[in-house]
Amino acid sequence: MSLPSESTASDINLISKFLSCQTVPSLLSSQPVDVLVFCATAVLPVADNVFSALESRPALAKTLVLCGGIGHSTELLYESIRNSKRYGFLAEKVQGLPEADVLNVILQQCYPKLVEQIRSNALKLLIEKKSTNCGANAVETRRVLESHSVSTPSSVIIVQDATMSLRTLASFQHVYADALPQPEFLTCPTFVPRMSLSPLNSGGGEASKLHFDVPGIDESDLWDDQRFFDLILGEIPRLRDDGNGYGPNGKGYIAHVDIPPDVEAAWSRLRLVLDSNR
Repeated sequence: MSLPSESTASDINLISKFLSCQTVPSLLSSQPVDVLVFCATAVLPVADNVFSALESRPALAKTLVLCGGIGHSTELLYESIRNSKRYGFLAEKVQGLPEADVLNVILQQCYPKLVEQIRSNALKLLIEKKSTNCGANAVETRRVLESHSVSTPSSVIIVQDATMSLRTLASFQHVYADALPQPEFLTCPTFVPRMSLSPLNSGGGEASKLHFDVPGIDESDLWDDQRFFDLILGEIPRLRDDGNGYGPNGKGYIAHVDIPPDVEAAWSRLRLVLDSNR
């Protein structure tokens, strides 16, 4: 992208905040829940956050479900492990594994306090390694929970890649629509992606380069810029409750989602800007 404007950054951040659907700002201060569902993502700071929070707050969840099979983005997770300063030594061990098993290797190798909680039965660990999309995350998580006598949890925190957090919430709401009583679903992407402008070169001048601006997280640990743009632009059509979307009036994969007019307007502007700069 060449010479983006402040309005472009604002549109990106508005869509990103909407998709992140952060109902729980921090796992360190959230209410305790029956189940924490962690859907695998190649953005490894999310794993850092989840596992560290569970270590420091043993009562945060009674059951931890690690989700993810082998799908179209699994190679990105392997690549993130290979490039990680903290987890790079696990690269050979995780190659070829389902995403949930990759998360479990990280947990077992790098979070000894959490391992002890699991061994002492203070925390139940379940592995769901069949799902390859948001809808399957919900379907397979329910199946795994029910097969381990957690038929209808009263409260669930869903941790998912921020670009897919809202759709995953809507998927769980759809899958549990017949449950009585209805579980309380909360979402914690662990951070909300933001982008800002910076000078194109170190000499200053016109602000013309977009970069991630997330406190405490290095840009190298986040998405490739083009992938991030593709993800956030691709989500809005999926969330629309029309004939082409995933809602009840379309494919029926998710519960109805209301998309605010300002988000739709930002999406339309951003699509034109990004398409013109490909």
